[in-house]
Amino acid sequence: MAGAAAAATTTSATPVYCVCREPYDVSRFMIECDICKDWFHGSCVKVEEHHAVDIDLYHCPNCSVLHGPSLMKKRRNWHRHDYTEFDDGSKPVQAGTRTFVKQLRARSFPSADDIILKMHGSQLTHRYLEKHGFDVPIMVSKLDGLGLRLPPSTFSVLDVERYVGGDKVIDVIDVARQADSKMKLHNYVKYFTNPDRPKVLNVISLEFSDTKMSELVEVPEIARKLSWVENYWPDDSVFPKPFVQKYCLMGVQDSYTDFHIDFGGTSVWYHVLWGEKIFYLIKPTDENLAIYESWSSSVTQSEVYFGEKVNKCYKCVVKQGHTLFVPTGWIHAVLTSQDCMAFGGNFLHNLNIGMQLRCYEMEKRLKTPDLFKFPFFEAICWFVAKNLLETLKELREDGFQPQTFLIQGVKALLTALKLWMKKDLVTEHAFEIPDNIRPGQLIKELSKVIRSVEDTANYKLNERFNKPLQPSSTVPEWRPKDNDLRLLLSNGRIIRLFYDRDERQPFRDPSLYTADSEDEDDRTRSKKERTIKTEEQNPQETDGNADAPKPLNMFFESVKSELRNGTSEYSDISDSEESEPDCTNQQKDFSSEESESSGDEKQEVTSNFKEESKVTSDLYQATQKPSRHKTANKRECPTSTSMEEEAIQGMLSMAGLHYTTCLPDNTQSTDCTDRRSSFQEHKSYPKSRHKDKLSSQSHKAECGKRPKKGMATAKQRLGKILKLNRNGHARFFV
Repeated sequence: MAGAAAAATTTSATPVYCVCREPYDVSRFMIECDICKDWFHGSCVKVEEHHAVDIDLYHCPNCSVLHGPSLMKKRRNWHRHDYTEFDDGSKPVQAGTRTFVKQLRARSFPSADDIILKMHGSQLTHRYLEKHGFDVPIMVSKLDGLGLRLPPSTFSVLDVERYVGGDKVIDVIDVARQADSKMKLHNYVKYFTNPDRPKVLNVISLEFSDTKMSELVEVPEIARKLSWVENYWPDDSVFPKPFVQKYCLMGVQDSYTDFHIDFGGTSVWYHVLWGEKIFYLIKPTDENLAIYESWSSSVTQSEVYFGEKVNKCYKCVVKQGHTLFVPTGWIHAVLTSQDCMAFGGNFLHNLNIGMQLRCYEMEKRLKTPDLFKFPFFEAICWFVAKNLLETLKELREDGFQPQTFLIQGVKALLTALKLWMKKDLVTEHAFEIPDNIRPGQLIKELSKVIRSVEDTANYKLNERFNKPLQPSSTVPEWRPKDNDLRLLLSNGRIIRLFYDRDERQPFRDPSLYTADSEDEDDRTRSKKERTIKTEEQNPQETDGNADAPKPLNMFFESVKSELRNGTSEYSDISDSEESEPDCTNQQKDFSSEESESSGDEKQEVTSNFKEESKVTSDLYQATQKPSRHKTANKRECPTSTSMEEEAIQGMLSMAGLHYTTCLPDNTQSTDCTDRRSSFQEHKSYPKSRHKDKLSSQSHKAECGKRPKKGMATAKQRLGKILKLNRNGHARFFV
């Protein structure tokens, strides 16, 4: 008896309301009667939430018998959210009102064609966005190639009710007041199909992933491949999976959504099934984002048109059948120019991690309600951090360098995770830390991997431009990007050969890209173009290039041959087959230096060397066209190698370089014709007809005799060049 009495007391202590005599339910809309002061559920007395704001005095069903029906508010203006305010002309127009929409339609805007990227669906791929970025809106006019599946254009709001269910409670925006309210889908469909609409109501947040209509819609393939939720959210998570990929938007004419950034900085796709929508787009520059945050926190936000506060606001019309992709952080407003049904979805991704985190932090500063935030945003950041850690480790093990956007994104994510784990903030963020993640260890490992990746990238870049001299058997082939100058010993003198910077191949290192991000088509195409260009300009030298020896080996072979036979043949060991006009500037830089070392020689040399002097002066033109003179020049050469090795060692020691002897043990006399066949990439020049005198002069230099005045030895010339280099001149490579 005592227990029953206690139960009765507890039951009687809980207040009940409405004609249904049920206790208060926070999830259900209720209205108070101004006569009896009792509270009633809107669904029980047939009063919609959006209608309640229009009631001045409400009379419940019982009181209305004695006191008459409820009294409604009187409209006194068309430009204020509170239409009962007296219109004295002193208050500005507020966003969403009838007057505002009329003024908005009359405004002029620059066309979004200046900034948006129009593409075919098959071109919008994950690989394309990784290479070119996702920083501007993208418009696709047809469904072909998008991987997007939708109902037919005859699909109506009645069909939505049939697939989703009329009893589903949805969020509805009263456009004139820019206020949110709730309504059953059945009542909204009834309103939508009624030609006499007392209000402008807009539905933009009907997420239907858990309904039968989900089977009719397939998200664009690019959104599925990029989405964090689709790729990183674990199936065993204690947090419910966020459903933000499938929205149905139903709006009547003149529906308007004011400027905003989608929650969590998500990117969004929109497809207009029928009707039309107009987007007003603003770039997310630092200045614009700062203005937006200030505007959003202002008490007069609704009275100031944000499009006038920024430099440019672009107008983009999305017609029936078109699909628009809006990137992270873009500030936009939307006007429904005619009754419209559209489908869309939001997704987080790796391409703009930094901007996504920036938008999320802005939402926190603006104290955005949780209802309008991305569900479990911090939790998914932890999941993504864990997965990206494994991705970076795999790339490092495979010898690949992550893309720049991924490195920058991980660094931004790491900064955010550290911030959330600070002692004074950890209690605020601890709720969304997944149970299977150890935040401290994850942050430590991620920091270590990022440092390793950056160190590797810096080392590889430095290695490309600071290669030490190695034995020719181990030195890789010289690349055109190494330098602009080659030095060659010929007939007792150092010859400087140039090639044009513009003919270099672009800096391409396969190790700096992942396999997915390399554009094989572009690389193959550019390679073919270079091959064709070389064949057209030098068809006689294209055969046998595959068998060409390495340049460093060629250099030492040339040095050895010159020391042995004193030939006057000059060879260009430049990687470039031709020289463009730009190399003239490089020649001028060294003209004064050349004139010092060769001035006396030109005065005292006999007429027998005139043609040789002409050959020397024409060296800079040698790369512009191939030589047409090829003559055999056989001569006996000494077989001793000690003098050759000593000369080479002396030259290199003056340059501060060390070279392990790598010349062949057995050297034989070499025919000039045979030598040309082994140097397929090199150019031949006319030879002096006074062979005997040239040979004699060269032989004197070999024997160590003092050359004539002005005839500097190769060793002296190399020393002078290196001395100029140390005094601040251009850098030389041998």
